[in-house]
Parts: sequence; structure tokens; C-alpha cells
Amino acid sequence: MGEHRKGRTPRRRGLRIVLFALVGVVLVVAGLGGLAYWKLNGNLHSVDISGQLGSARPPASTDGSFNLLVLGSDSRAGANGNLAGGDTGDTARSDTAMVVHVNQSHTAASVVSIPRDTLVARPACTGADGKAVPAVRSAMYNSAFEVGGPACAVKTTEQLTGMRMDHFVEVDFAGFASLIDAIGGVDVTTTVPISDQDSGLHLAAGTHHLGGQQALAFVRTRHGVGDGSDLGRIELQKEMVKAMLGRVNTLGLATDPVAMWNLGDKLTKSLTTDSDLASVSSLVGLAQTLKQIGPDQLTMVTLPVGYAPSDPNRVVPKNPDAQQLWAALRADQPVPTSVVSQQPNNPAEASPSATASVNPGEAALRGGAE
Repeated sequence: MGEHRKGRTPRRRGLRIVLFALVGVVLVVAGLGGLAYWKLNGNLHSVDISGQLGSARPPASTDGSFNLLVLGSDSRAGANGNLAGGDTGDTARSDTAMVVHVNQSHTAASVVSIPRDTLVARPACTGADGKAVPAVRSAMYNSAFEVGGPACAVKTTEQLTGMRMDHFVEVDFAGFASLIDAIGGVDVTTTVPISDQDSGLHLAAGTHHLGGQQALAFVRTRHGVGDGSDLGRIELQKEMVKAMLGRVNTLGLATDPVAMWNLGDKLTKSLTTDSDLASVSSLVGLAQTLKQIGPDQLTMVTLPVGYAPSDPNRVVPKNPDAQQLWAALRADQPVPTSVVSQQPNNPAEASPSATASVNPGEAALRGGAE
């Protein structure tokens, strides 16, 4: 899967970009009155995950630790159609998936990205039309969202990890682009040129200020840089998380109510959550829970995978590393050092000589930006 990084690389927190901005939003709302609070609550969309899945789930933690499933949807519906490119028909898949585990004392968190092309056992689900979707022994991870929506994605993730997903958060293409525009764009640096016809991203080597559409193309690009794999794209998404946090920290939102309101409005319009999180007060409560988690207390990794023997265009969890990763999180332990040490390189940081030669095996994960 390309060269591996050695040792632990601290990652900046990403989920808190959304959650802590909402803390400030509540302060603004308090000054603007109940109508404003009602409007922000009305922006949020929710799904009753617990009601759909019932009791046939891993038990909820009793020690204070908890898990969130964060998905980026590739829906082409509504405003997403002009941004996304490609075609998924009338369906949507989870283009990006992260399992966030927050420890018992709420002082550290681990974020595991699951490659969308990972073959997993998909459990029986109920589709959006109410019809039963049978279980399959081997299916792409992101197909769960396609056939059964958020509840099926959560159920598949719980079966894969052995952990209960206590909460669910989804952002679609339009929501992500709108969020980037609301914070005034982000700065990213690449040491190699990126040119991807599928995502529409064309950047020379250097530092660039990206607006919403360009930032969306950046986190979706595959062909234009590195080995063309989904694993490389995940690394670009992690780079974007750092850029977003850096930008939010410079905005001075606490002293600019107009900017805070604009960001809060965009944030709440961008999110779909489980029903327990579907209010500004609940999101702020979650943010308060995470307030002790800073850059040095968060670890971001990609699920260890290897090429699927049955299909060279897909990957499967690489054991025993994947099993050890999930076991550690179930036991509320840090990500194993063996997993951290084998993470893929960020293709935007690779040297030109490193990107000029591609291991033939890496072509197996190449595909469009869809």
C-alpha cells in the first residue's frame, strides 16, 4: 500500500470543528432570542437509529466511553448534483466513513477511517422503501448506506467493529462545500502538482486557498496524485481536517456575532444526526464533553487493509492488525502502535520521484472520484 510512516503522527481534531463552533452559536442565540434558537434547531435533520435497529446491537458502554459514526454522503440529490460529478442514479453511498471512539475520561479520542471499498459482511437491513434487504457475506462497506440508509450503515459498522455506535453524524457534498465557504475557505499545501479530471481539481505544487467547491474536489481526488488509491484520498481528507481547524481558530468568532451566526446556520443545515443529537443543545452538550481533547490527545488512523483475494479492485481488513485495533477500542485502550506505524503516506506530501513510480498492485484501488 506504499511507504509507511514510522512512529506516531499527532493529528488535529476534526469533529470538534463542528461541535465547538456550536458552543459559540448558542451564546449568539441567547442574545438573539428564542426565534433564532428555534431556527437553528429547525435546520437539523435526524434519523431514529435506535428505533430502526431495536435491541439486536452491541451493548452500550457503561464506563463513560462512547462511539460516533461520521459519514460523508455522496448523494447527488438537490444541490449535490452540480458539485459531485459522476452518477449514482437515485442512490447515495458513504463516500467517507470515520469511527470516533472517545475514551472513558473524555480526555482522548481515536478516529478510524474505513475505506469505502472494504469488503465486509453486510447484515440484513430495511431499505428506504421499507422492504427487507437480505444479508450478504461480502459487500463493499459503503453499499450499506446505499441500500439501507444511515441505520444500515450503523448496523454494518457495529457488526464490523463489535462496538455500539452511540451517535451518528452525516454531511453531504453540498453541506461540506457550504461549510468551507462559511469559514472563508482553507489553505492547503501540496509538494506535488495535482490534476484530476474526475474531481475537477488542478493545483500546482505549493500553497493554495480553496473555496468550498475546490475543497470538496481536494477531499475526493484520487487519480490526480499519488498512487490513485482510496487510501491516499483518505490521507487528503485528514489534511483537510487540519486545514479546517486552523482556519476556524483564526476567525475570532467569539467577538463576531454575524460570522458566528452565519457559521452556525451553515453547520446546522449541513448535518444529519441520530435523533438524540438533533438539537443545538445536544450538540453543544457533546462539544462540552469533548472539550479536553486537543491535538495531542487525538489519533487518526486508517483501518489496516489488504487486497481482497476474490477481487483485486477491493480490499479486506488486514488481520490480525484490524482485529487488534477494534479490540483495543472495545477495551477503551489507545490505537495499537503496530497500527499507527503502518499508516499510508499523504500523497500531497510525497516527493515527485515517489509519485512517478506506482506499484502495479496499487492500481487495484484506482477508480473515479465517484
